[in-house]
Amino acid sequence: MQLFSTFEHTAYIEMAISTLEKKGIKKEHIFVVPLDNRSEEHKLFDNIKRSDGTSLIDIGAALSTAFAVIGASIGFKLAWGPIYWGLIGATVGFVLGVVIRLFTEVVLKKKRRLMKGYHSEIIVIVDCEEEKAETVENILFKHYALGVAKVK
Repeated sequence: MQLFSTFEHTAYIEMAISTLEKKGIKKEHIFVVPLDNRSEEHKLFDNIKRSDGTSLIDIGAALSTAFAVIGASIGFKLAWGPIYWGLIGATVGFVLGVVIRLFTEVVLKKKRRLMKGYHSEIIVIVDCEEEKAETVENILFKHYALGVAKVK
């Protein structure tokens, strides 16, 4: 029986492996594979086949509405009238909202990703007898495995 488990890149992996070896699992039956980090940057704009769920126009739409109302209200006192000033306010609000959203996605979230330090996960594959499978699974979970799967 094989058990597959994933771990974050921490010292708990070494502790889990040494505990497995103490329980009678040979070193040859434990296989550890690190996953590679993504080398390319995340794409900012979505296409028809892939979407990350982040909208660039949500703040723009809200600010466009607010600025249009303010522009139309002030437009009653200005020379061009409320319709033109409402449209100008809507355009300015939309552009400002998109710029704010682009700034947060490109600058702030990139810094947050770097500070958070996403490290690659580790896959640990353990080959053992069916009698030891429950023990191995418990050991892996006690050492903070993210998930464990059994394959007969």
